[in-house]
Amino acid sequence: MERGSNMNGGGGKEVVGVANKQSIRWTDFGLRFLAFVLTLVAAIVVGVDKQTSVVAVQLVPTLPAINVRATAKWHHMSAFVYFVIVNAIACAYAVISLVLSLANRGKKKGLSLMIILLDLITVALLFSGGGAALAVGLIGYKGNSHVRWNKVCDKFDRFCGQVAAAIVISLVGSALFLLLVLLAVLNLHKNRRL
Repeated sequence: MERGSNMNGGGGKEVVGVANKQSIRWTDFGLRFLAFVLTLVAAIVVGVDKQTSVVAVQLVPTLPAINVRATAKWHHMSAFVYFVIVNAIACAYAVISLVLSLANRGKKKGLSLMIILLDLITVALLFSGGGAALAVGLIGYKGNSHVRWNKVCDKFDRFCGQVAAAIVISLVGSALFLLLVLLAVLNLHKNRRL
């Protein structure tokens, strides 16, 4: 048997090329599915996050503090609302792009480029939502003495913990979308060189 030939009579490069396309397709499928799961979990974790606590409020420094029941909900802060909406959009897009990429299988370059562009937009949305939620979360965790904003995470610790976990999960999901963009660009570059 000659070196470089195979049982089917074709060249070795064709077999390797098909194997590489197959592995890229399954990598794409796996990353998209993981991104779907992570963005879904992040949206759900913040979407169901709610905690009620008794908070001491002092209206006048000379009077004693009054205990008031307060509830922390995700829709009380616009940054958390944005975070949930962005993760829901990314989750829905992950399902749509999963179906499109499986149906396309690299046949139509225009559809592949559209998926890459939408992946990039999804990365931007997820990072902006994570950044907004993280900024508000840090103010809740540390407060801001310059403008007299007290920290609230010492009173709503479970609420803050769930938000922090959701932010980390969402950022991992956005990193997966970024990895999808990088892999697609590398694949386009590799195909362009051939």
